[in-house]
Amino acid sequence: MIMKRSDGRFWEIDLLRGIAIILMLIFHFIYDLNHLKIIYYKLWEGPFDYASKSIAAVFFILVGISLTISYNKTVGNLSLSDIRRKFAIRGLKLLFLGFIITGVSWLIIPERFVIFGVLHCIGISIILTIPFISYCKLNVIIGGLLVSFGFILDYLTFGFSWLIPLGFVPPRYFSIDYFPLFPWFGVILIGLALGNYLYPGGQRRFQFSIDQVEGMPKRICFIGRHSLPIYFIHQPILFAIIFLILM
Repeated sequence: MIMKRSDGRFWEIDLLRGIAIILMLIFHFIYDLNHLKIIYYKLWEGPFDYASKSIAAVFFILVGISLTISYNKTVGNLSLSDIRRKFAIRGLKLLFLGFIITGVSWLIIPERFVIFGVLHCIGISIILTIPFISYCKLNVIIGGLLVSFGFILDYLTFGFSWLIPLGFVPPRYFSIDYFPLFPWFGVILIGLALGNYLYPGGQRRFQFSIDQVEGMPKRICFIGRHSLPIYFIHQPILFAIIFLILM
């Protein structure tokens, strides 16, 4: 039996997103302990760096997959202009939330405040995906090129800062949350390709032998369904937990 939630969500997407959110929370908890000088780990190199990028890659791929599912379910019911407007509004909302994080981080950590973090990147990317949303092979090619270009930029610095959102950073630039369009928009394009292949017409290409999700997977799915509010408020909660532990 093909199991899909009554609200049209696919549980496996929520499950994977929930796992990514949990891993992100663990990483950020370690980061906060590091920031408060309670522990000392080199988080931006070696295993921790690979882990953080892998978690982010899963999350960004799921963004692309979810966008194709949303598009394929509405393409027959809404006009193309209405779909574009829907995506643009969704992207601008995330961008607005990103700017709130920018302002708060500038007040709290001005030397490492967020200029272009995960919400900025996803918000802009949702708007940029509109011309690419229905493609599969093309998105793999373009996405792969953008990811490769982003890896190259990661080893370079530039004498200007106005292209930080794209991945062109000045020397010694560091932010507590930085996800430039190169390579991360490319990762979302690869997610679009996977979404169009795995969920053509907004329906699964594959089947599961289970017809319901219970226990711990169900709880993780709940986390995945509420990933945005969790992401938006998790840092104050983590700091509160740390201070309660230290009291």
